[in-house]
Amino acid sequence: MWTAVAVVVVLLLAWTAWTLVRLRRLETRVSRARETLEAQLRRRAGLAEELAREYPAALGPLRARALAEAAAEARSIPRGDREAAENALGRELRDLPADLPGVPASVQADLSGTSTRVALARRFYNDAVRDTQALRSRRLPRVLRLHAGRPVPRFFDIDDRLEAPTASSAGGGAAGRP
Repeated sequence: MWTAVAVVVVLLLAWTAWTLVRLRRLETRVSRARETLEAQLRRRAGLAEELAREYPAALGPLRARALAEAAAEARSIPRGDREAAENALGRELRDLPADLPGVPASVQADLSGTSTRVALARRFYNDAVRDTQALRSRRLPRVLRLHAGRPVPRFFDIDDRLEAPTASSAGGGAAGRP
């Protein structure tokens, strides 16, 4: 009888230790993914500002001003309202014509590549958040209050579609969501 109880206690302690290590690793993964996402978002905003500042004739004065304002807002907003600012910048970038005369192809390719890296970084970050939330929401980690003092990471939800919105996806609903 005591042997069975001791085995159960040892197994519970081993599982708890394993879960705590897993939670720490996931926390590190979330942190690194967030840093990567932040770096890509800053890079995209910087490239958008550069495009608006260096090539206003190719964009047109209104579009250049709107792009510069959206980029500046995305760079200056803290985490709280960051998603709305990034969505505004993303819309401005998607509204740009595919070919901008007078803008070097390297600048256009760099901006396109950065938008792709933003989408990938957001996906990696959200995957890490999902894994962390899934592990923390299981019954035993909740009952044992493992990592209860740590904040639960939030998803970063922005519309990072790379293509221009079409008439069929602009009508709302799930088809227009990333």
